[in-house]
Amino acid sequence: MRPSLLANLLGPDGLIIIVVVIVVLLFGGNKLPKLARGLGAASHEFRKGIEEGDAEAKKSEAGKADSAKAPEPDARDAKE
Repeated sequence: MRPSLLANLLGPDGLIIIVVVIVVLLFGGNKLPKLARGLGAASHEFRKGIEEGDAEAKKSEAGKADSAKAPEPDARDAKE
């Protein structure tokens, strides 16, 4: 895969600068902080959801392991 002429001329840092300039031109300087806050909040909520899902999965696995290890009731216990 051949890198583009623009990438060869500017390098990786130059491409990042061009992307930032285009974003500023599209959204304007006033909306960028709001956009960044929204992206940060979305990222936080996503990570929180991942952690909650992991916690539920671990709790579910622990419950299955506990029920598998639980002793069966003895015949004497059932009569009482």
